[in-house]
Amino acid sequence: MSRFAVIGMPVKHSKSPAIHTQFAQQFNMPMDYEAIAVEQDDLAHFVHGFFAAGGKGLNVTLPHKEDAFSLCEAVSVRAAQAKATNTLYLDQNGNLSGDNTDGLGLVADIEGNHGFEIAQKRVLVLGAGGAVRGVLGPLIERRPSRLVVANRTRAKAERLQGDFAELMNFDVADYDQLNSAFDLVINGTSMSVSGRLPPLPVEVLAPGACCYDMMYADSDTPFVGWGKLHGAHLALDGLGMLVEQAAESFAIWHGKRPGTDAVLAQLGAQRSLG
Repeated sequence: MSRFAVIGMPVKHSKSPAIHTQFAQQFNMPMDYEAIAVEQDDLAHFVHGFFAAGGKGLNVTLPHKEDAFSLCEAVSVRAAQAKATNTLYLDQNGNLSGDNTDGLGLVADIEGNHGFEIAQKRVLVLGAGGAVRGVLGPLIERRPSRLVVANRTRAKAERLQGDFAELMNFDVADYDQLNSAFDLVINGTSMSVSGRLPPLPVEVLAPGACCYDMMYADSDTPFVGWGKLHGAHLALDGLGMLVEQAAESFAIWHGKRPGTDAVLAQLGAQRSLG
């Protein structure tokens, strides 16, 4: 049976094993997919050992996406732009290869699942780490009218600005400089994990705005709750993004993209029961 896994720290909460198992069932395909906690210092040893032992594919989550990129011998254009990868596999020549499907998953969820068009919208992205790196390229491809990246450490946001300058000349800001309204506000920080919020003024929400937290939980994240409290038209977490990026990873590994509607419906039902 083909062996796959998601690696991170922590990772026991991951829904990826259940998601990929359901994808495989759509094609009557046997698959062994597990969640494995890997310490940062052990990443290279684990990844090389996994594939040497016959493993077929790895998903990579926090905090390893940028370090996993550095291990790759070949990467996609998306991963090269992001300098981060969430999908690993061996190519036909046996090279450790990486891709990044996070941005595709984010856009597919926002536009395809929730009907919020990004084109010509004013977009604010919070954070400047590997998670944000992974989504900026596909976001820019949707041609927002304005894009601002805000981060606690401005220098890190400015590095992003330079790395993506060929795609779009976007702005960077400190949180206390945010004094205009946006149609889409994306939380790409990990603050929700510790129950915290980025220090945002409510004025950043334009009428009809969408708040999107790239993190997900069994109940509203602090950022989703903030969006609902302050009248966002849509306040969403990253569960749909998780499913959609997983479908893209599955397609990279198997050459066919599974449907996501049934998986999303089942996860939504489980959350409402929980």
